[in-house]
Amino acid sequence: MTRRRKIILLTTSIAAAGLALGAARARDVPKIATGFVADILCSETFVSGLDPRRNFTETTDAMPGTGLITWAMDYQVDRVRKDVTVTLFGIGRSYAVYREGLGCTLAHGAGVAAVEPPADDRQQALLPEIAGPSIVPPQSPELVAALDRAFTEPAQPPYRRTRAVVVMKAGRVIAERYADGIGPETPLLGFSMTKSVVSTLIGVLVRQGKLKLDGPAPVAAWKDPDDPRHAITVDQLLRHTAGLALGSSLQASLGSAFEPVNRMKFMEADMAAYAESIPIETAPGTAWNYHDGNSLILSHLIRVAAGSTPEAALHFARRELFAPLGMRHVVLQLDGSGTIEGSSEMLASARDWARFGQLYLNDGVAGGRRILPEGWVNYTATPTPNAWVGIGAGFWTNQGDSFGAKFRIEHGWPRDAFFAKGTIGQYTIVIPSEKLVIVRLGRSPNAPPQADGVFDLVRDVVAATRERGKLAGAD
Repeated sequence: MTRRRKIILLTTSIAAAGLALGAARARDVPKIATGFVADILCSETFVSGLDPRRNFTETTDAMPGTGLITWAMDYQVDRVRKDVTVTLFGIGRSYAVYREGLGCTLAHGAGVAAVEPPADDRQQALLPEIAGPSIVPPQSPELVAALDRAFTEPAQPPYRRTRAVVVMKAGRVIAERYADGIGPETPLLGFSMTKSVVSTLIGVLVRQGKLKLDGPAPVAAWKDPDDPRHAITVDQLLRHTAGLALGSSLQASLGSAFEPVNRMKFMEADMAAYAESIPIETAPGTAWNYHDGNSLILSHLIRVAAGSTPEAALHFARRELFAPLGMRHVVLQLDGSGTIEGSSEMLASARDWARFGQLYLNDGVAGGRRILPEGWVNYTATPTPNAWVGIGAGFWTNQGDSFGAKFRIEHGWPRDAFFAKGTIGQYTIVIPSEKLVIVRLGRSPNAPPQADGVFDLVRDVVAATRERGKLAGAD
């Protein structure tokens, strides 16, 4: 296809979207597209240390439809200033800036809120060490085969582009492997796995008596009892049943750029304030609609409960969660107002994601200390009605009779498995019956469902560790 034809196709697509969705939303598309790319390139260049050219290619290839526009994108990575600028046809400029200890933030107009980076927390970890400093080779031939398959590319696209796999059994790493340029200490974007971390921080606040799941969520913008949003609860925000008219965050594709939730993420400095200003579309608790606005409102509640400042919220997360679990390679990125961007912006090493999963395998306890309220783990994995993908209160789940749960079980996942999931191939999977935590990170399309190879990985690891257990028992 010639450049001229590409320009005509792109212009026609945006014009058609303007007719269907309104000109204002169509005008947002270039800025949303460049914002998405700028944010990821900045984060994984300056936090993860990855090559931006490789990262750009792998990320955009994993998103259907982006080939229509990526050829027209220009990105500039300034390693001296530590920032990234992205434009589309020279317009829709997005700018992301890196700050030591805080990661990257999209800057809009006036810039970003001044925030002091969190100090090193010398608190001793409560969770026992999961591995030594060296990469742990697979502990059996079956696990070798499982990781070989996870990292082997198919002959034809879509490609898996697996970046990291960590397998942990009964609290110890028994197999791990990393792509070139990545290792046990490399922080990687978890995308929507961040939502599960936000759910966990909410659980800590519930244990401390600072938040309640039921009753009106303490959102200042909804304090008027006559406001229909006043009835929204923390539980409904966790389960994505609050009913706010923000569209959907289920898809990572060019088409998703037209959803208002993405204007919030890539064009608004104060994301939570924008989400809190949106009217309701359905009565709270009556319909399921997964979108990032719910998690950003929860992030704002965490900030307020922790002491209202960005520094207080970051210190709370480190003191109450990351330090006790020994998660030492974590960066919680912020929006322009200084609130944790809790929908998709946490980076952590694959081992740290495994430590996070181990907390849930341990029923919310680390080293004898209860981090989460009793019963919280079961609560998060309890299915939400009408959530066809199979999702609970912060985690995806195989409980219940949703289409997603049935599909995963039919493809070899244990019934009791639940997991944190991020777009384009991020997983932290907890399987209590097998004492397993499996972390898989990469850049894979969301569809078809097996494109990332995670179904094979779970089946292979479960079979390999069961067989190993039988052999150990025989000895």
